[in-house]
Amino acid sequence: MPSNVYEPSALEPGTLRVTPVGGLGEVGRNMTVFEMNGKLLIVDCGVLFPEEHQPGVDLILPDFSIVRDRLDDVVAVVLTHGHEDHIGAVPYLLKLRSDIPLVGSTLTLALIEAKLKEHRIKPYTLTVREGDIEEMGPFSLEFVAVNHSIPDALAVAIRTEAGLVLATGDFKMDQLPLDGRLTDLRAFARLGEEGIDLFLVDSTNAEVPGFTPLERDIGPVLESVIAKAPRRVIIASFSSHIHRVQQVLDAAHAHGRRVALLGRSMVRNMGIAADLGYLKVPDNVLIDYRKTDNVPEDKIVFMSTGSQGEPMAVLSRMANMEHKIEVGEGDTVILASSLIPGNENAVYRVIDRLTKLGANVVHKGNAKVHVSGHAAAGELLYCYNILKPRNVLPVHGEYRHLAANAKLAIETGVPEQNVILADDGTVIDLKGGVARVVGQYDLGYVYVDGSSVGEITEADLKDRRILGEEGFISVIVVIESATGRVIVGPEIHAKGVAEGDHVFDEVKPKVIAALSEAVGNGVRDQHALQQVMRRTIGRWVAQRLRRRAMIVPVVIEA
Repeated sequence: MPSNVYEPSALEPGTLRVTPVGGLGEVGRNMTVFEMNGKLLIVDCGVLFPEEHQPGVDLILPDFSIVRDRLDDVVAVVLTHGHEDHIGAVPYLLKLRSDIPLVGSTLTLALIEAKLKEHRIKPYTLTVREGDIEEMGPFSLEFVAVNHSIPDALAVAIRTEAGLVLATGDFKMDQLPLDGRLTDLRAFARLGEEGIDLFLVDSTNAEVPGFTPLERDIGPVLESVIAKAPRRVIIASFSSHIHRVQQVLDAAHAHGRRVALLGRSMVRNMGIAADLGYLKVPDNVLIDYRKTDNVPEDKIVFMSTGSQGEPMAVLSRMANMEHKIEVGEGDTVILASSLIPGNENAVYRVIDRLTKLGANVVHKGNAKVHVSGHAAAGELLYCYNILKPRNVLPVHGEYRHLAANAKLAIETGVPEQNVILADDGTVIDLKGGVARVVGQYDLGYVYVDGSSVGEITEADLKDRRILGEEGFISVIVVIESATGRVIVGPEIHAKGVAEGDHVFDEVKPKVIAALSEAVGNGVRDQHALQQVMRRTIGRWVAQRLRRRAMIVPVVIEA
């Protein structure tokens, strides 16, 4: 969290204010707020998936605090593409104001509409495609085709009286894309000639030299692995990776295998993609997984979620032997996706468990079964040289990705002082071709935990980590209300502590002595006596058991 928090001054007329709310310093939660003449435009509104040190958390949302009191000023939410890290938080924003217009491509809006249906929200949407120009309050929006790992992705050029901004969303420059839809470098060049005052550019692969390999190179590898597989094939990928599912369907069809989709989001998204024509399903290939018992093991492919080791996803449940499909000797498992930073340990645990069950696990580390959807350094250099932006704001990535992207911009001639390395909540004002940092909001993580949104704090997560790692100890005493003398207890019980309760016999006299001393010094407040117990037990547990268990003391007066 930034330490230099300070409120920006009032926005001057004719100035564009840009505030990244999420996606800077993390891979996920992408959201940027643009303000002009009292109106707000939001580009993307995504989620971040929790890591191991955030137990019990389902999703992490952007902090909506800077727009919460100004929802009526929001003219639209522009969604660049249909990945969860760009659209997943939309339902939670629309619960604050349900009629905010959603602007995006056909597939993107279809995916978010399906998600909103589960939240019982019927949105107001505006479908756009590349080349369209839409006026939204003081913002004139032009949409540009970009290539990504999901069809129908768009960059957005934002024209205002303060200048021209280009936000790429996630993109790469696959020159032979599976759907024939290239990143429109001609439009980029035209915008560059017009003069780009601020360039918000995807940083995820800025550290990777050269160019992202072609998506079509993956098809032959998948086909080869499927052809050689002696038994069942299980392929895990993102539930929105339509191109990858297309390659799996084609490879399975070529080798006489049926394909069963596993995971609610996978089934839903591929149904939408097929209905809209983005997924071409060969005849007699798809089969309901509940009807696969009679299909020979060498004639089936399961396409599942769980490529990031998510605990509740299909692949993890298979690895833990908690799924109807039991992975065994001779099965082939393919992880057809890259690792999102922070997920490495969870993914390798799943790989280990599957290997132990006898599966042959194929992943990016030992075969070319995935290519990234993000522009590598060579592609970013091309962009900078074509666009010649006056100012650059690297977005979408951890700090090292942002720094690598900033270095590329400087190497192509963007003045160093015009390249802004920002945090979530950094406030940037643009006017007359000059972009400058004018403030820093204190924005935090908003945790979704079951039906609770924003109620879980960092302190709660710390308690959960202690419970999970160190255990739980309860201490109960009954004291005489008149004298403060201990008449029952202490009763000490532990959970998640290796030693049995008998080990605490040693500390019980210390607890009684500490309470007697406190009462003798005039302490009779129940809470204060509980704290005396907590400190006494805590010191002893730390010294004797070398643990930092959660201690819950209870004092009852009788």
